[in-house]
Amino acid sequence: MSVSEKKVLAADLGASSGRVMLCGFDGEKISIRELHRFSNDPVVLGGTMYWDFLRLFHEIKQGILKAKQQGGADSISVDTWGVDFGLLDAEGYLLENPVHYRDSRTQGMLEKSFALMDREKFYQITGNQFMEINTAFQLLYLSTKRPALLERADSLLLMPDLFHYFLCGEKCSEYSIASTTQLLDAKEKVWSSEVLSALGLPDKLLQPLVQSGTMLSDLRTEITQELGVSSLQVIASAGHDTQCALAAVPTQEKDFIFISCGTWSLFGTELDSPIINEKSARLNITNEGGVEGRISFLKNIIGLWLVQESRRQWMREGKEYSFGELESLAGKEEAFRSLIDPDAPEFTPSGNLPERIRQFCRRTGQPEPLTPGQVVRCINESLALKYRLTLEEIRECTGRDYPVIHMVGGGTQSALLCQFTANACARPVCAGPVEATVYGNAAIQLMAAGQIGSLTELRKVVAASEPIRRFEPENAAKWEEMYEEYKEKVKQWEKLEVAGK
Repeated sequence: MSVSEKKVLAADLGASSGRVMLCGFDGEKISIRELHRFSNDPVVLGGTMYWDFLRLFHEIKQGILKAKQQGGADSISVDTWGVDFGLLDAEGYLLENPVHYRDSRTQGMLEKSFALMDREKFYQITGNQFMEINTAFQLLYLSTKRPALLERADSLLLMPDLFHYFLCGEKCSEYSIASTTQLLDAKEKVWSSEVLSALGLPDKLLQPLVQSGTMLSDLRTEITQELGVSSLQVIASAGHDTQCALAAVPTQEKDFIFISCGTWSLFGTELDSPIINEKSARLNITNEGGVEGRISFLKNIIGLWLVQESRRQWMREGKEYSFGELESLAGKEEAFRSLIDPDAPEFTPSGNLPERIRQFCRRTGQPEPLTPGQVVRCINESLALKYRLTLEEIRECTGRDYPVIHMVGGGTQSALLCQFTANACARPVCAGPVEATVYGNAAIQLMAAGQIGSLTELRKVVAASEPIRRFEPENAAKWEEMYEEYKEKVKQWEKLEVAGK
């Protein structure tokens, strides 16, 4: 990086790992360099699964320290997954480590909420996909089971806002991360007093909303003294990692489909205003906020979690496979031997995923995937067909066609998944950048600093910064046939689930 470049730090925390990246901007392209990578390991204590916030904060500080050794940076911003939060008391102390969205505490809270607020009205206000992990249902659990904790709490900060508070001392709720809570009025872009009142949740906890790319304060003095660094401007870029990735989709099309593919697959399109109607409610599609106040109309689909957790199981069994090896094994297996619904509830918790996949196939009368290659092939084909199903749902709601799919994130490293997605969706897939979230985080900071003028310009910069791979559809007739079969299978599986079989 040359001395004339603008430099920013992007701290990108995913569900299994995090990293601090030094990003330089020369006026045309963004260059990125990994400074510090670390694992993000949940801790189970007393039957509750927590995020190790203290360790994660320490790791971000190590990234700042390593940036100093590379000449420093001008600003920093943190992005994370959605829905989770920390509670602070009146003096600003963290009351307990944030609880992991995979913790079982929210089981039953979704149905409990519908007894308090009509489901249709709930969706009409928030426009959010109903998922038990959402912030609203985590808070409903606390209100029901641990009211004393909520009484002690003075403020709630969602994960990126919590990091920003302990970095600079400023409390706020950045718009994109706030839109994952199921507590925001999607049309008015304000906290919904109606939802909070119906669920019996205290509105005093929620912080003022700020837009993506808001400059906050400088690093706390105690941090600069501890690390021996010059002060950094803290910026609330887009706190939700999905919105950072969406901002970095390298396209100039107004109507486009994107897949932000990592542990989760976020599949959707970008709109000027939310779509909240009978169709979107029936299909359980979410409206989330993004950069420049735009709306991402999308579905959350279980993504590479299925491969990641399967790999962890094989490692527990003493079998070490790289992701490349698993992809190679899958490519040699028989096509369409068995299929699953990636979003079946039994696949959400951690544990022995290969065995759960075999159980699903037994229960639905399909051959069991026995080898690692068969399991990974089953996962990849099922994800690609689920993408096609979701594409048709998005098209049904928007009335628009999308000739190309833009796929970003870690999933683009899987040529097999990219090719299967092109095949299943009968559209070319433009894959990349892998580090879309980092590019988005950095570029939104650059927008805040006046270095990039708009979201349109931001996407041009990203497109110039890294080559994009293109995958053309193959074997179209066979994939179309399998898609029709998959739709029927999904209907059958839903009936089995309702019947409790």
